Amino acid sequence: MIKNWIQAFRLRTLPLSISGILVGSFLALQNGKFDGVLFALALTTVLFLQILSNLANDLGDHIKGTDNQERIGPKRSTQTGAISKEQMKKGILFFACLSLFSGVTLAYLGTRDMSFATQITFYLLALTCILAAIGYTLGKNAYGYLGLGDLFVFLFFGILSVCGIYTLMTKSFEFIILLPALSIGFLSVAVLNLNNMRDHVNDAKCGKRTLVVKIGFVHALKYHFALILFPIITTVWFAAATHSWWLLFSLLSYVVLAQHILFVIHNPIPEKLDSQLGKVALSTFLYALIFSFCCIFLL
Repeated sequence: MIKNWIQAFRLRTLPLSISGILVGSFLALQNGKFDGVLFALALTTVLFLQILSNLANDLGDHIKGTDNQERIGPKRSTQTGAISKEQMKKGILFFACLSLFSGVTLAYLGTRDMSFATQITFYLLALTCILAAIGYTLGKNAYGYLGLGDLFVFLFFGILSVCGIYTLMTKSFEFIILLPALSIGFLSVAVLNLNNMRDHVNDAKCGKRTLVVKIGFVHALKYHFALILFPIITTVWFAAATHSWWLLFSLLSYVVLAQHILFVIHNPIPEKLDSQLGKVALSTFLYALIFSFCCIFLL
């Protein structure tokens, strides 16, 4: 039973979820404002939210019939019967509660010395994150079925993750921080886009109107390459604007991403894209790790 739940958690997605927290936190460290308690709470919160999202996605796609024999990716827990729908609902509720407790605690401790408006904003963001994690594929108006998944991943994995923890630690917001937030956001969306390219044929049959289904596979390929290449621009821009040239070492992650691009160019076939999901996700995490270590060198 425990093994079934661990599989449902989809552990390979977890490193990607913490990438934005790493970048935002170590940027705060570079400015002398790192807070270990907030860092731990932020990591815990995003991990709970990612697991919550994975469980809700497992149930949502099963209910809507998207997880079927024609789907290319790995079998899901509800689909195979390893976890019943009732058990999955209880799991979703459990992690929703954990996410709420962790997120509210993070907002409370991080905004104690900030304005009332800021406090309310972060409390609402904590609630919104939970609703977004559940609502990707679960519910009648699941936004993943409306082609809005890319936008939500960009906002929550990139902008909110990086800028949110940076603001909580430094008690301020700087527009220049949007550049590294864009980098993480673009790479995170690339993972989702690759997943949607893999499944686009079955998604179209099942009424899941992802962005790939809407724009077509060929345009999705071009979009994918743009998502991976844009972070190079934003990274160089941020390094130049802040005179933090050490941060360019984060682009070493592109050794793997370049190989990925070449693979996709020579193998633009949905069935072969599943092997690349882990590479893009871990490359994003590697980018965040190197970026974070570079921030330490810049102290």
